[in-house]
Amino acid sequence: MRYPLAVISLLLLGSPVLADDLDDFIRDQLRKRHVPGLSIAIIQDGKIVKAMAYGFTDKNEKTPLTTATLFQAGSVSKSVAAVGALYLTEAGKLSLDEDVNVKLRTWKVPENEFTKDKKVTLRGLLSHTTGLTVHGFPGYEVGKPIPTVPQILNGATPANTAPVRVDFVPGTRWRYSGGSYTVMQQLVLDVTGKPFPQFMQETVLGPLSMTESTYQQPLPADKAKLTATGYYGDRSEVKGRWHIYPEMAAAGLWTTPSDLARFAIGIQHTFAGEPKAVLSQTMTRQMLTDQKDNDGLGVFLEGEGHTMRFGHNGRDEGFDALLTAGVETGQGVAIMINANDNSRMMGQIVNAVAKHYNWLDYKATKTADRKAVPVEAKTLAAYEGRYEFANNRMITLMAEKNRLVTLVDGFGDEEFVPETPTRFVSVDRDAYLTFTPDATGKITALEWKQDKDERKIPRIGPLFHAPKPGHDTNATRTHQIETALMAMSKGGKAVAETPGITPGARRGFSQGSRSLDSIKSMTFISDDDVKNSGIERHEGKVSQILNYKLVTDTAQQYVIVYLTSDGLVTDYDIVEK
Repeated sequence: MRYPLAVISLLLLGSPVLADDLDDFIRDQLRKRHVPGLSIAIIQDGKIVKAMAYGFTDKNEKTPLTTATLFQAGSVSKSVAAVGALYLTEAGKLSLDEDVNVKLRTWKVPENEFTKDKKVTLRGLLSHTTGLTVHGFPGYEVGKPIPTVPQILNGATPANTAPVRVDFVPGTRWRYSGGSYTVMQQLVLDVTGKPFPQFMQETVLGPLSMTESTYQQPLPADKAKLTATGYYGDRSEVKGRWHIYPEMAAAGLWTTPSDLARFAIGIQHTFAGEPKAVLSQTMTRQMLTDQKDNDGLGVFLEGEGHTMRFGHNGRDEGFDALLTAGVETGQGVAIMINANDNSRMMGQIVNAVAKHYNWLDYKATKTADRKAVPVEAKTLAAYEGRYEFANNRMITLMAEKNRLVTLVDGFGDEEFVPETPTRFVSVDRDAYLTFTPDATGKITALEWKQDKDERKIPRIGPLFHAPKPGHDTNATRTHQIETALMAMSKGGKAVAETPGITPGARRGFSQGSRSLDSIKSMTFISDDDVKNSGIERHEGKVSQILNYKLVTDTAQQYVIVYLTSDGLVTDYDIVEK
């Protein structure tokens, strides 16, 4: 199905904006990816020069999106929340390098062998260097019990994630942690005595003129009627339209791209020495200083010098967001969609904006005319399949009209055309795929090349074209694997306590994935010995791959299960073909 898209709100400093090539590109991307709606705000010369909305708040196309439609910002919430914590630091109520337990009252970071000599600090919380656990949060269905912040930090009922604890020496390395920002949220609550949404409204959102934004969870009725409906990667609707996030600092901001653009502009202006709205120039410069691995205080950094950019990506259940802006160039963009999309779409839109507005020193990719040679259908079919692009990252290739197309979330993404019968090139970047059959004529891997990145990518297996059930020589394991998969889908205590799962998978699925919510049964199809292929998932070397057909309440699906040599589940992929 294709969803017609409409430009609903066209603004340029209060005046209508004429459609241009950028608009057409965005519409084409949304149609291709079946994304119901997108809202965007573009910054040029330190001002919002274009704010537009495309599509609808829902797949039923009942309500057109406007630039005032609210989206969940996901982890972009962290960048805005960090400014609130830095405000308290400048006010003398917090210290960047003090043990946070000094000011925490309601809950304290549990001491252990890792915190004996090094303590958890606010600087570490904001830069993901504390050693605190819990990568992210799945939120809570509307109508379900909502935990307090201490319950979340302790992993206590009704919290759906594991306890937040230190598991490596603070400051020794970087690891992303939504748990860190939830500790920061509790720290702000204890220091100010104010509800977090009220504190953020008074100190950050209000002063930066982010008039549509709020950290209120759940939303009050007047705000709820302004929201988009969230959709998962398979474009199924989030139950209740969205989830509730009591982890407000980490994932709880409701906002618009225009408000995120105002946030970025506020940072740009303060960095340049203009009168402060929230932070001083000194504190802003510290915020934009690399602490470790290109992470500042609440924002990620890219590039250096005059053209350095800051920003953050975000994902909540059914919503994706992106913010990137030049520190000194006065340029940037904020994009929000009401879907989880795992393709290259958001990056391609940023690339198109950068080219359209001539971003300084931005290495925008350029499309080129590709001349395709004819390739026999049976040869293309032999190249189809799934390949292990990197740890925990698979690419799926499908033959289509004398070319190979990557499938992401079941929809087409990047196209590769044949330069020769064995070498294919992307239509929008200089990326190449080369296939070399083994002595038996079988494709066991492909060679990937992009700039200096050249590597061999092992084949995981073929696409599923109505496969017949196979004979499982170890039938008892199916029940054990199904139990492990359900726990990984749920996350929280389930994945922490269920046997048969690797430690890496327990960490990787700590917040769940909800992808097996509607499963009724699994039917064995086949298994493959891949112990020498080099496939690794969640730090577990894959020795065997099992394929099952799923019976669910929705469309026909398949699950690929990755086992280590000792039979532990270290990952799974849900696919439709």
